[in-house]
Amino acid sequence: MAVDRVRIEAAVAEILAAIGEDPARPGLRATPRRVAESYGEFFAGLAVDPVDHLRDTIPVGPHTGELVLLRDIAFRSVCEHHLLPFLGIAHLAYVPNERVVGLGKLPAVVDTIAARPQMQERLTEEIAEALQIGLAPLGVLVVLDAVHGCVTARGSRQTASSTVTMASRGSLAEPVKRAEIMALIGSGR
Repeated sequence: MAVDRVRIEAAVAEILAAIGEDPARPGLRATPRRVAESYGEFFAGLAVDPVDHLRDTIPVGPHTGELVLLRDIAFRSVCEHHLLPFLGIAHLAYVPNERVVGLGKLPAVVDTIAARPQMQERLTEEIAEALQIGLAPLGVLVVLDAVHGCVTARGSRQTASSTVTMASRGSLAEPVKRAEIMALIGSGR
């Protein structure tokens, strides 16, 4: 289902009126439309199965190497608690099991799952689960590092903080293997 932009426009106009603004004034007249367009982008992943991005795998047999690691995948999502954005970097690792996928498919998985009302903790788990289902690898590790609008712009206003979450599956759930990959992630900076 596509985002209902007409309903969003009406709701944004009502919010503007509820805070004491005039939604018809020149500076705000186009705001409901702009917000509806933004929400269309922010929540485009609701109607997409992220595993679809992983359908065209490449068979490479038993010689797949020990690890595939794609670092520094930029993402943005919207916190489901306050509908404020959070922006971050994803690091995805997997140990192939006779098949790999084009590297461009991994950011597509992140983008699809991030384009939903989210919590970072669930986003991390859902990315790991999509990789596990779509690739059937021997192991998966997902690390997200994000800055949340609800932490930086309201409440405690901690502008220098970020949140790190991790999800692992299979062989990459072992602490020693995770430590090795975390070292590789850190060596890229």
